[in-house]
Amino acid sequence: MTLLLAVVAGALIGLSLGALGGGGSILAVPVLVYALGQSPSQATTGSLVVVGLTSLISAVAAYRAGHVLLSRGVAFGVVAIGGAVAGAKLSAHVSEPVLLAAFAVLMLVVGGLMGVRQLRGRREHRADGDRELQPAAVASNQPGAPAATRSTDTPVVEADPSSRTRVMLDDPIIAFSPTFACQCPRALKVLVTATAVGLLTGFLGVGGGFLVVPALVLALALPMGFAAGTSLVVITVTSASALAVRAGVGSAPDWGVVLVLTVASVVGGLVGARLAARTDTIRLSAAFTVLVLGVAVYTAARALPALV
Repeated sequence: MTLLLAVVAGALIGLSLGALGGGGSILAVPVLVYALGQSPSQATTGSLVVVGLTSLISAVAAYRAGHVLLSRGVAFGVVAIGGAVAGAKLSAHVSEPVLLAAFAVLMLVVGGLMGVRQLRGRREHRADGDRELQPAAVASNQPGAPAATRSTDTPVVEADPSSRTRVMLDDPIIAFSPTFACQCPRALKVLVTATAVGLLTGFLGVGGGFLVVPALVLALALPMGFAAGTSLVVITVTSASALAVRAGVGSAPDWGVVLVLTVASVVGGLVGARLAARTDTIRLSAAFTVLVLGVAVYTAARALPALV
């Protein structure tokens, strides 16, 4: 029964990673704790294996597709190693109720941000539909001119170059980055964001893709198309570093269960990538957001009372 749960949970995590490009790894810890009977410290260690191996295989696929800037990803990951080591060591000195409560808070924050993005995306989708139904703008003073003629005569106004940045910062996931309003030098941005990413990975055993992607966009000015793929390289490096520190410290997780969860996650990721090409990802993303919020509330309900 335990192995069956590991297969189902791993497949679900992988499907979300493959179909939606991220987010699934945050489910690994609650799955390991509440479905597979691991302690919080065992779960955060086992999660690093699931996150690290899945990210590595996904990074190879993304690199072959030309969506990875390898040198920048490795450089950012190397800077993040310090934070990953510190986070892994810190987790060994924190009680398990506190560790799980911190993870519950993180899930609530991420789930909330995902929900905001979903609602905002639906509003923008409806607004785009309304604009498509409106008649073409009049660009000629001749009242009898056809609409097609008027539209082709309309001058093209170059958008404000800063508008791309403003739109990017309006995204609640990207705005979560600690470099949101920072006008400091790029080197300092990289140091701060990479250290924060490493701390999160080492302490809670999550990949932190929701933080790595905006960090790469804002600190290194990477296009979104490259940031998602390059983030997989960063997550692989930080997960491996944190796992190396945690090895031999505290009770080891059930590696058999972790391995099954990892294999199922990898296979689910491959299936999810194909599913994304045939399915409405907006609906998939909405369903996954509901799932994350549900797991977050359940985790918080179980973890937060233990602190009292």
